Amino acid sequence: MRIRHIFPMNEERLLEALKTVRYPGFSRDIVSFGLVRDLKLEGGHATVLLAVTTADSSIPSKLSAECENALLAVPGVKKATVNISVQATRAPSDAPKDKDEKPAISGVKAIVAVASGKGGVGKSTVAVNIACAMDKLLRRGRGCKGVGVLDCDIYGPSIPLMLGASGRPEVLNGRIQPETAQGMKIMSMGLLLDDDSPVVWRGPMVTSAIVQFVKDVEWGELDVLVVDLPPGTGDAQLALTQNIPVTGAVIVTTPQKAAVTVARRGARMFSKVNVPLIGVIENMSYLEMPDGSRNPIFGSGGGAATAKALETALLAEVPLEAGVREGSDEGLPAVLSAPDSPAAKEFFKAAEGILKALGLA
Repeated sequence: MRIRHIFPMNEERLLEALKTVRYPGFSRDIVSFGLVRDLKLEGGHATVLLAVTTADSSIPSKLSAECENALLAVPGVKKATVNISVQATRAPSDAPKDKDEKPAISGVKAIVAVASGKGGVGKSTVAVNIACAMDKLLRRGRGCKGVGVLDCDIYGPSIPLMLGASGRPEVLNGRIQPETAQGMKIMSMGLLLDDDSPVVWRGPMVTSAIVQFVKDVEWGELDVLVVDLPPGTGDAQLALTQNIPVTGAVIVTTPQKAAVTVARRGARMFSKVNVPLIGVIENMSYLEMPDGSRNPIFGSGGGAATAKALETALLAEVPLEAGVREGSDEGLPAVLSAPDSPAAKEFFKAAEGILKALGLA
């Protein structure tokens, strides 16, 4: 969102004042996160409209008070009115079951964010495998609408490679048409760039891209939209949770202490924006040796400890397997290329747990 192209120049000083207001629990301001939807200054009366997605009733009142104080501190402003449009988040147990109930994205029953506190834990690999596993499980039943995958890792999009997609999305009647890979609808910045093109964007541009992927893509009818988030707790995470009610989040970690510590920090970010945790998936849990023993290369018990600390479920412990890496490189995830492998069985176990939490099992 390019704020300077939206508001008149005589109201820029109000916008600058609002940049001092931080979203509760975050270090970034409400302007860079795209929460300011309208701003007026008439005869010394400043009026602002914010759009917030949260189930925490204290957040709107905190933002209102801080925005009012910030606006009244601007010379010439005698009165400030802060209007806040609030859309509540939805818990997994409250996933839409009635056809008359409006889902977060028209036609999409549930939205699952896959996240990690740090990079290098295999989050995207986990995301594509559980997406494929859920799609396969859902297609066993009647009336399945399938699964979609949204790649929100703007700087390092890898979903197209992992799912074997190489086409370019088209625009039809003003709506972006997602590509199809392994029977699933997908959208990624990787589909819009040349192979070697870097993405050198500031935070607000990342926010704008994610909002467009969510609102301007013709997803059609889906049972589940899996969203692969970049590592950490920055622009992409808040842009997503502020623009659609995410049904729940899955946290990916490895057993090692460094990954577990950061995973807990990342998971608690979701609690601040009132997105329920569905569970934890421990990746690279162990390497199976030729004699059948397990070698815990990265330690052990980290996933279970993380799930316990976060008071959520441990969905799976995925072993290190060459087939998982090979499947990702070849565009055919392990759950499709080697469904009977130990890793694939754990991905299916996780998928079953997620579907159960969503009320779709």
